[in-house]
Amino acid sequence: MTTDHPELLLLAGLLCDATIWAPVADRLSDVAQVTIVDFAGLSAIADMARHALGTGNGPLLIAGHSMGGRVAIEAARQRPDRVQGLALLNTGVHMASAAEPADRGVLVDLAFTEGMAALADAWLPPMMDSDGQVDRDLMARLKAMVSAQTPESFTGQINALLNRPDAAAALRATDVPTMLLSATGDRWSPPSQHHAMLDLVPHAKLTIVPAAGHMAPVEQAEAVAQAMRAWLTAVRDAAA
Repeated sequence: MTTDHPELLLLAGLLCDATIWAPVADRLSDVAQVTIVDFAGLSAIADMARHALGTGNGPLLIAGHSMGGRVAIEAARQRPDRVQGLALLNTGVHMASAAEPADRGVLVDLAFTEGMAALADAWLPPMMDSDGQVDRDLMARLKAMVSAQTPESFTGQINALLNRPDAAAALRATDVPTMLLSATGDRWSPPSQHHAMLDLVPHAKLTIVPAAGHMAPVEQAEAVAQAMRAWLTAVRDAAA
């Protein structure tokens, strides 16, 4: 890898570690210096953003999946001088709804009473497209990822999400090359949500990936990597 490749941070989402980004990172390693960042043990979006920024050394490109997308927006708000490109995948900018604390609380209770494997069994299938749900190897890898987390870390991340800021203003202020990505089977952060985000940043490029759900980076890694390559090219062209 040559040193002229840009530094790219891939930010993991709720209950996720490097597993969620690994197939995409492998596909981008020839065009970027890739670091995957997760947020185990952290309980505020602002702290997660500071953690991510501390992982890099200089100018950064930041891609965030799900909760990581919100962290990416916050990182750009905190340090617009360093963040030169944003990619926001399967995410949103709205604040927590009135029903969200109770809904997420059920999952937190499950994690403490029955364990993380039971949580994975309840939480993962709705996150997946129907094709992903029948991919036994993929589901096993994702269940292992979730099971490796702790109820305490999960609680912290849930608190971060329940107290998340309204990120619309920060996204609207973004003037760097921006990529939005959703998937046809994403019921948690659907394409309609990303079209609304596109209204905030009309210069952004929106990609809707077919045959994937909320876990698009592992469900359709090649399609996600291709979209991100186009975004990396846009960042390079803007810098030139």
